[in-house]
Amino acid sequence: MQSRTNLHKQTPLRRFSSIPVIDISGLYSAVPAERQAVAGNIRDAARDVGFFYVCGHRIPEAATDDLVASAERYFAQPFEQKMQNYIGLSQNHSGYVPEGEEVFYSPGSNADVNKPRDHKEAYDVNYDLSDLRYRRPMLGPTLWPDDTDFKAKVSCYYDHGTELAKVLFRGFALALGLEETFFDGKLIRPPNQLRLIHYPYDPGVEDAQGVGGQGIGAHTDYECFTLLLPTADGLEVLNGEGRWIDAPVIPGCFVVNIGDMMEILSNGHFRATTHRVRKVKEERYAFPLFCTCDYDTVIEPVMAPCEGADKLYQPVRCGDHLYAQTIDTFDYLQKRLRSGGIERPETQPDVGFGREERAL
Repeated sequence: MQSRTNLHKQTPLRRFSSIPVIDISGLYSAVPAERQAVAGNIRDAARDVGFFYVCGHRIPEAATDDLVASAERYFAQPFEQKMQNYIGLSQNHSGYVPEGEEVFYSPGSNADVNKPRDHKEAYDVNYDLSDLRYRRPMLGPTLWPDDTDFKAKVSCYYDHGTELAKVLFRGFALALGLEETFFDGKLIRPPNQLRLIHYPYDPGVEDAQGVGGQGIGAHTDYECFTLLLPTADGLEVLNGEGRWIDAPVIPGCFVVNIGDMMEILSNGHFRATTHRVRKVKEERYAFPLFCTCDYDTVIEPVMAPCEGADKLYQPVRCGDHLYAQTIDTFDYLQKRLRSGGIERPETQPDVGFGREERAL
């Protein structure tokens, strides 16, 4: 399906030096023009930068405070206690992720052994499916620790974040030139993933950039967009000149960035911009909510191609792309793949997401 409006020209490489801030309070307005105005700002930021901050949302501060406190308490436990909820024991890719579990595997190969592993641990929370008729590789019951307070407070934030994601999906629909409700029927049981990420204190390192200076290596995100609650600086975004631009914490704001699925939907007008987390010695936490459509949703371009475009985006099932990329990242899934316990879906083999520039 083609958009009713077009952004025909391929956007030039942008030399942005900061991340724009968008007040999204207009998306809650009953006045269509106010919602369209916010959507225009989203369109510009998604096209020019691929990242933006949002303020004017309705997530209560108490929910974010409770999330941070829950993460601090959970990660302070002994390693053996945390491993009782190891992600490899789950049915929907949820649970504790120890340091070293994540490393990129090229499809059909062993791990890229020369690529450094990210220095972090995490707890992953997915859509907690109770109706197993809708079971999929990334959909099932969430693996929770034996801690009712942790489950209640993390679930509360997950629900608030999911509601904000629905509001943003309506803004993105307008930004794509579609009916505002385009995504509504595609958000019934989305496998949104909330990650509670802990970067441990490391007194042996200085604040660093470049090789060996990454807490999370350079990458794009798999889903439609990411809603990030950071608690400390360190996020960096690659601009059109190949320079890393800081995305500092702005109190009360979330960071939103374009993912692979939104790049496909926009036919490359909106780009999944490469980003990373700089390695610093201070202990810190980050809470990305990766927002996507229902597992069986077919994602395909809804806009005309960029002028002179050299990428061809083919339709892909949303869950297949998410599952394939997750298999390429996690050791426990690679072990299942090698043993014949799972199969990797074939998705977008010839398309590299994100901008073409290289870091200087």
